[in-house]
Amino acid sequence: MPRPAPVAEIEAWLRRLATERAYSPRTIESYRSDLAELTRVADGRPWSALDEADLRRWVAGAMRAGLAPRTIARRLSAWRGFLDALAEAGVLRANPARGLRPPKAGRRLPKALSPDQAMGLVAPTASGEGAAAPADAPFEALRDQAMLELFYSSGLRLSELTGLDARPFEAPPARSLGWLDLDEAEVTVTGKGGKRRTVPVGAAAREALHAWLAERARWLALHPGADPRPLFLSGRGRRLSNRTVQWRLARLARLRGVPAQVHPHVLRHSFASHLLQSSGDLRAVQEMLGHASIATTQVYTSLDFQRLARVYDAAHPRARRR
Repeated sequence: MPRPAPVAEIEAWLRRLATERAYSPRTIESYRSDLAELTRVADGRPWSALDEADLRRWVAGAMRAGLAPRTIARRLSAWRGFLDALAEAGVLRANPARGLRPPKAGRRLPKALSPDQAMGLVAPTASGEGAAAPADAPFEALRDQAMLELFYSSGLRLSELTGLDARPFEAPPARSLGWLDLDEAEVTVTGKGGKRRTVPVGAAAREALHAWLAERARWLALHPGADPRPLFLSGRGRRLSNRTVQWRLARLARLRGVPAQVHPHVLRHSFASHLLQSSGDLRAVQEMLGHASIATTQVYTSLDFQRLARVYDAAHPRARRR
């Protein structure tokens, strides 16, 4: 029976990613899963016995099995990083994954709301209808509206929003990863790779946050056992989970009649594409999103072109009609 390939090197490398590069626990678990597949490819042999042919056979088999090109590419990327570390340590003479290229994936553009849909989502009707469910208390209604406005105003990732504190804390149990500074109209967040950035907060979001903070202060005074650190609290007085935020936003979108599946990343994409349409400043959008490479941000130029193409097809007398 084949012995599992050595895993001590895997765990050591994952610890380095967590401590030296500040990778998130979710990313570490994803890498651990990818490298578990590499141990199956090794089939009990030492790492030094792996060669490029082994990896090419795995890629061919994964494609025949229908594994998505993006999944194959992500897995090969994890393998390259790990095997590079082994080569640097002298365990391997060379990295056998270096010459491999993943299959090409079709370019998948991010989904974004139209400006009209976004405004219908973030702006309750004048009568208040659709602003929240009838059973919602002011605590939930004001909190959810503030979250929604902040997502669309500042383009935050889900984990960045749930990680926000009402103000910066340095004392134990942990330093703040992100916080709100309403006086300066900005939030500071810690994004991927532990990179910190500061993003402006728009006027509508500031108004919603002022209303939420007033309600939050009243609620905390009545619940002395609640955690005072998180900006967005659950009804139990704890930091809101990512899953709860996803569910609350999807629910609010349904209540407000938005005909699209709404989740936090849709709001981030909407923020980016609408800002780029208005400003044309790709570099500024890159900085506000926290993208390491401007190539990642350039996908929004394609989004904008698609919108223009639809307008052309619908309006121009010489556009091709199908």
